[in-house]
Amino acid sequence: MSGRGVWRRARERLRRFPAALSGCGAEATAYGRCVASAAAGTAELRRDACLEEFWALRDCFARQVKATVK
Repeated sequence: MSGRGVWRRARERLRRFPAALSGCGAEATAYGRCVASAAAGTAELRRDACLEEFWALRDCFARQVKATVK
C-alpha cells in the first residue's frame, strides 16, 4: 500500500484552504480581535475565552469547504 494517494489528497485540501477561508473574513476578524483583546497587556489568554467566536469561524469554514468540494 502506497502513501502517495494520502499526500496527494492532503495537498489538494491544502490548496483549497485559502479560497475557503476567504469567505469567512468577518468571522476570522471577530475571532482575531477576541484573542488579541483577551491576551492584551498582562492578561493571560484563558481556555475557552473566545469559544463563541471560534465556533462561528469553524462553522463558516466548514460551510465554505462543503461549497468548494467537487
